[in-house]
Amino acid sequence: MRAGVDVGATNTDAALVAADGKVLATVKVATVPDDPVASVRVALERLPAATATPGGPAQIAVGLRGAATAVTRRAGLRKVAVLRIGGASATAVRPLSGWPRDLRDAVSTGTAIVDGGGGLDPEDRTPLDREAVARFAAQVAGQAQAVAIAGLFSPLDGEQEREAAAIVRAELGAAVPISLSAGLGTLGLLERENATVLDAALSGFATSVSSGLSEVLAALCPGAAAFVTRGDGTLMSLEHLARHPSLSLGSGPASMLRGAGALTGLADAVVADVGAVRVRVGVLAGGWPEEAVGGADIGGVPVGLRIPGLIRVPRPVDPAELAEAVDRLQPAAGRLPLVVVGGGAHAVPEGTHPEHGPAAGAIGAAVSPVGGQYERIVRLPDRSALPGLLEPVLEEARAAAVHAGADPRHVRLIDVDQTPIAYLPGPFVRLRARAAGPPSSW
Repeated sequence: MRAGVDVGATNTDAALVAADGKVLATVKVATVPDDPVASVRVALERLPAATATPGGPAQIAVGLRGAATAVTRRAGLRKVAVLRIGGASATAVRPLSGWPRDLRDAVSTGTAIVDGGGGLDPEDRTPLDREAVARFAAQVAGQAQAVAIAGLFSPLDGEQEREAAAIVRAELGAAVPISLSAGLGTLGLLERENATVLDAALSGFATSVSSGLSEVLAALCPGAAAFVTRGDGTLMSLEHLARHPSLSLGSGPASMLRGAGALTGLADAVVADVGAVRVRVGVLAGGWPEEAVGGADIGGVPVGLRIPGLIRVPRPVDPAELAEAVDRLQPAAGRLPLVVVGGGAHAVPEGTHPEHGPAAGAIGAAVSPVGGQYERIVRLPDRSALPGLLEPVLEEARAAAVHAGADPRHVRLIDVDQTPIAYLPGPFVRLRARAAGPPSSW
């Protein structure tokens, strides 16, 4: 059996799912305000057979919306020092430009741009200004609770980010967490940098929640593998959450979409999640959440994270407004069915209402695999070079899934994408791969 928990703002849902995907039990409890760990504990204690020993679930996956809440409320965020590597070519827009003032004030403890990067090919790149990095680290010492480092050409080569991190760590000590953009977000510098800053700012939240969940789940369900959901519809270990907290952003809608697919058997559908104050409409494509085009917005900040694209409709539900949202998400050819889930699904008579739909987020968490992804930009001189350039990307995606907690013996590729980059000189291609598999503890 597998258990899933979805911690919402008002209610927390929990579900117990058999190995064949059959939903054995669900429960809905009031969320404990500002305490996701306590909410998980209460829900699991109320879920029949979830805490039985022996015979309890082999895996527990928790959907946390607390990271997005922390950003929205500007609460519980660490002070971050932001270092950009790129020199004069990266100064047109400063770090944190365009951020809402209250969020910038809550997060920033200083920014700097240092020389480095500066070219698409190794021979064109500028050496990292190590002295400037050390000076900035000394300036923020005693103030910065975390550090975010973003390099202009890190999707090509993240070595200078790692080099800068070593300098910062020597100055500030190992206790100060450092987030690097090369392993986060998409290619655009500003969106990737923003995601990295939020990752660093959420490090305190992630550490607290990870340790709290580890203690609670070990007590309630000893021996069960513990995971949290992430924004691409897969899972990651508690340790991975502590290292990369921004990957949990968007995980609530992602789990909801996965759960809607599991309950209906549909791989492709438009899904409306009807909550207490709003309806969120998204798309399930090939069994996975369809990502926001051009990135997403978290707390007023554009971020290059892989999270579901959603249209929000306020409640009470206006049928015309909801129909417009559904139509906007339909593909150009054909028409996808509408699936309605969530605690307020009864307010929308249209579409398919699956049994256990109010607990779709918890069910999606329970049935999702552990995942990882990797992308980079490569120069493609001709098509014959593609296999040799693609294979390392595939291996890195598999390794990312294993680092997140997947069994290396059973990790499989679930998506491979090749996109020519027209705005760069020369034959550059973005290669991206996603991989997923069952937990390593199974």
